[in-house]
Amino acid sequence: MKTAQDLVLDAKTRIREIGHQEMLALQQAGTPIVDVREPAEYLEGHIPGAINIPRGVLEFQVDGHPAVNCQQDPALAHRGSALVLCCRSGARSTLAADALRQLGFAEPLSLVGGFSGWLAAAGAVTAGEQP
Repeated sequence: MKTAQDLVLDAKTRIREIGHQEMLALQQAGTPIVDVREPAEYLEGHIPGAINIPRGVLEFQVDGHPAVNCQQDPALAHRGSALVLCCRSGARSTLAADALRQLGFAEPLSLVGGFSGWLAAAGAVTAGEQP
């Protein structure tokens, strides 16, 4: 029987992870950053400019699925462009990147170490609602 960690390790074979320096360069270039943590986690602190689309509804947000009563988020509108995903540790963002890859996204990237790693590397942080 597989564990959640097995799923993450398997997904890592199909996606690309990026470090904090590459993340900074992509952020400065205007690449969308999607934080897939839960809203309460996001409100406590997040990478500046990151939008919050929780892991549980990410795939449905891609096309604005009526089951979750939402519209497509603009960050998910360009499947051919790079997109950075982050979570607390990098596990949820790895699974999210793999799911988006399966949905036809050309370059879904997962931040190594997630938000915790970002904090440890002294990355900028903001708190509160999305802009």
